[in-house]
Amino acid sequence: MNSLKVNTRNTKSKGEVKSLRLAGNIPAIIYGGKEENQKVSVLKKTLKSLIEKENFLSNIITLDLDGKSQNVLPKEIKYNVITDEPTHIDFLRVVPGVKIKIDVPVKFINQEKSPGLKRGGVLNIVRRKIELKCPSEKTPKEIVIDLDGVDIGESFKISSVKLEEDVTPTIIGRDFVIATLAAPTVMKEPEKPAAETETAEGEEAAGEEGKEAAADGDKKAAADGDKKEGDKKEGDDKKASTEKKAPPEKK
Repeated sequence: MNSLKVNTRNTKSKGEVKSLRLAGNIPAIIYGGKEENQKVSVLKKTLKSLIEKENFLSNIITLDLDGKSQNVLPKEIKYNVITDEPTHIDFLRVVPGVKIKIDVPVKFINQEKSPGLKRGGVLNIVRRKIELKCPSEKTPKEIVIDLDGVDIGESFKISSVKLEEDVTPTIIGRDFVIATLAAPTVMKEPEKPAAETETAEGEEAAGEEGKEAAADGDKKAAADGDKKEGDKKEGDDKKASTEKKAPPEKK
């Protein structure tokens, strides 16, 4: 279980809270149970290192406040929309015997042993976290789903998950789906035999050569047409010149 040292804070205005943050601390509050809410602060550097750990919001941590320890569950973290730095955090007191709601992450194992995934199937995850209601002393860290032997078309529902006694999903009345193993969206075409591939390539090459020959023929025909037209024009010009220079006939 992770531990975190916090200090009591007496901030009463936005200016005091801002000064607290500028000093490298994050304001926080501890609530729940029969005790009054407590205003505390935590070192930002230490808090960020815990946030980066997997499933921070799903694990109970121990707060060290003025030399006294108490177990809490991180419930909500607020962030600066520009810098993405944490600006506030809420801690819920963990009271033995009292049920709490907690988001538990889903973990999939043995992907390499799934025949459906080996054949190109796709694991569609409907719920990456499941909200559970459980005693504070029985909070599960994760829900494990084993993919060993799972084939295309199979699905996982909440009824297939083994939960401890007194641990129940907050969604009741229906057997909701957690994930499905679907068929691949794009089927791979079978590879063509080598002989067929070579024939196709030869036909394609011959087709390209035929196109090039036809194009050369068109160009040659066009050139011959231009030459004939030029020769005809030259002959007409000479004829016109001869008729112009011919002497008048004598009477």
